[in-house]
Amino acid sequence: MSTKVTTKGQVTIPKEIRDLLNLKPGSEVKFRYRNKEIVLERADGAPPVSRFEKAIGHAGPGPTTDELMRFLRGDDD
Repeated sequence: MSTKVTTKGQVTIPKEIRDLLNLKPGSEVKFRYRNKEIVLERADGAPPVSRFEKAIGHAGPGPTTDELMRFLRGDDD
């Protein structure tokens, strides 16, 4: 993955990286030089959100335990 530097010294952070770091317009980032590599991090130090954390709450509340047990047992109301 590569990108060009503009005449103003700006680059576009690829969408996959913005999504991984949960970067939104106005987010601050930090560049570090470590072991001959440049590392891009969130300036606030927040860790990247995992894909599982992003999915939490998207399926709705779901059935209660009692409703689920009735369904699995085939109990009719």
